[in-house]
Amino acid sequence: MAFTIKPPLPPMETKSVDEIPADDNWQYEPKWDGFRCIAFRRGKEVYLQSKSGQPLARYFPDVADAMLKLPKEDFVIDGELVIPVNGALSFDELQLRLHPAASRVAKLAQAHPAWFIAFDLLAQDRQSHLQKPLRQRRALLEKFKMRGAVKLSPATTDLRVAKKWFEKVGGDLDGVIAKRLDAAYASGERTAAVKVKQIRSADCVIGGFRYASGAKVLGSLLLGLYDDDGLLHHVGFTSAFKTEDRKALTKKFEALRKPPGFTGNAPGGPSRWSTERTGEWEPVDPKIVVDVTYDHFTGGRFRHGTKILRWRKDKAPKQCTFDQVEGREGKSVALL
Repeated sequence: MAFTIKPPLPPMETKSVDEIPADDNWQYEPKWDGFRCIAFRRGKEVYLQSKSGQPLARYFPDVADAMLKLPKEDFVIDGELVIPVNGALSFDELQLRLHPAASRVAKLAQAHPAWFIAFDLLAQDRQSHLQKPLRQRRALLEKFKMRGAVKLSPATTDLRVAKKWFEKVGGDLDGVIAKRLDAAYASGERTAAVKVKQIRSADCVIGGFRYASGAKVLGSLLLGLYDDDGLLHHVGFTSAFKTEDRKALTKKFEALRKPPGFTGNAPGGPSRWSTERTGEWEPVDPKIVVDVTYDHFTGGRFRHGTKILRWRKDKAPKQCTFDQVEGREGKSVALL
């Protein structure tokens, strides 16, 4: 039985901008901190597709089952996979689902069931909506009868509401998306939607480094923050260095090599947060402080790589504490 739209379908992408666009031709949505997913259903067959075009149903059988419980039997919906834990969304739990053992996935799904947050209706009842403008697709989506683990993502054309969402960025929300109301679904393109993320900064201690893959030159610096007990915890990395600076930085931090580096949570593998190798790292004497920019702090660490703003020779390492990022893990599940 063929789906109305044949997978894989490249999802519509977004372009990063510095400010939320403010004219009347935009729809605003929360940017959820989860896995992008396009759900296809025809009869009793369900296919969940990742952003990269890979099948996801084996890792999220609970969501596949939820799709089968919807009244409509023929649809294609774009959305986000999330897992709520204790009232907040857990990206860590999402990563745990990517496990080869079906028994392990089933156990995780039972402990913490996933949700599918729907934000675009691409087809239903054997009719594609890809060429319809967003305002029509949204109207159809709001009439689509959702239930259980399939939730409707909020949307607004009120800039004031979008700005309130933006103030909550840092926990469940990864930013705010703005989409052109008159645009068709731009599969695989960045022409009809933009995203805005908050950029913040924090002073961190360098607790270690990694060499670049296949070379004895510095690849990334490992960042740490101190807790109330004086333990230094690994919270992320930075790797945005100029090629001409890497040699000098390698020499600098090789001279500072000294275990243990981190006295609290240390880098370990496999990483659920980046594609970097995590089993091979060099501890250093925690003497160097850097001010880094970041866009998202959750689960006790920076979700993405950071960028160095400046080297803080004026700041003592022990001053680099978690209170800089407190309140950045706000809960926004109540929006649903």
